[in-house]
Amino acid sequence: MRLRCAVLDDFQGVALESADWSVLDDRVEVVALREHLDGEEALAAALAEFDIIVTLRERVPFPGSLIARLPRLKLLIASGMRNSVIDYAAAQAHGVTVCGTASSSTPPVELTWALLLGLARGIVQENNALRAVGPWQSTVGADLHGRRLGLLGLGKIGARVAQVGLAFGMRVGAWSRNLTRERAEETGVELAASKEQLLAESDFVSVHLALGDRTRGLVGAAELALMKPTAYLVNTSRAAIVDQDALLAALHAGRIAGAGIDVFDTEPLPAGHPMRTAPRLLATPHLGYVSHANYTTYYGQAVEDIQAYLAGSPLRLLP
Repeated sequence: MRLRCAVLDDFQGVALESADWSVLDDRVEVVALREHLDGEEALAAALAEFDIIVTLRERVPFPGSLIARLPRLKLLIASGMRNSVIDYAAAQAHGVTVCGTASSSTPPVELTWALLLGLARGIVQENNALRAVGPWQSTVGADLHGRRLGLLGLGKIGARVAQVGLAFGMRVGAWSRNLTRERAEETGVELAASKEQLLAESDFVSVHLALGDRTRGLVGAAELALMKPTAYLVNTSRAAIVDQDALLAALHAGRIAGAGIDVFDTEPLPAGHPMRTAPRLLATPHLGYVSHANYTTYYGQAVEDIQAYLAGSPLRLLP
């Protein structure tokens, strides 16, 4: 009897087209699930008959309590090589192998600039007005050249965002707890003396930090209050780094000019969630990693992971 494999959160219906799954046909039946499964009860019920699960990024938590309710589960594959919502100890205790895939940093860099430019030039507002035969020019764009871009985090993604900012002629600064002057200078940016200084002096602030105990809630009401009323905040990293309620309050009060957000505390966002209707907000449904090249890598390497597991030599083991 063939093993059964579930591919989660195939929202666009492209998972089975993004790789050659046919190489598994004789041993594995692959089922792509288009709808998001919300909550442990729904997940346990829907996935109980699957031996292999392919999960996209960190959208679906796999705590020990859920893993214990999936008696057939043998192989769990996560896109990317880092996943904070899988209980690896529980997986090991239940004999579940966990593997990952490569993931490119290019798509989130590009989306960061799509959001930043969209905010700066009022692209959505102007497009909507044009299509609705509304006002001809209703916004005045915010310039990039000569303005300060502040980066919270200067890792692989932050450094590439910095390069684009420099190409626009922006003055780029960066801060994180572990960032050194040497690292900043080799990237061509200024090291901010503090998080507070970076926020207070920047015209655009972009978040590029990993989520952890030290970064959770790093930008809250006090930090947002430091920003210029003409400044914009962009977050394509992790939702919990920026306090969502504080951001909503700042947007409604006009304390900052706007925000570009790709990540949320709850995903997908519930229908009535206030982030769907907040003013001064340009929001996208977690598209940072969503590109043809990344999907080809994710699903292509998921197939490789399954083949390797079946051959008794698992690839790209996590953690």
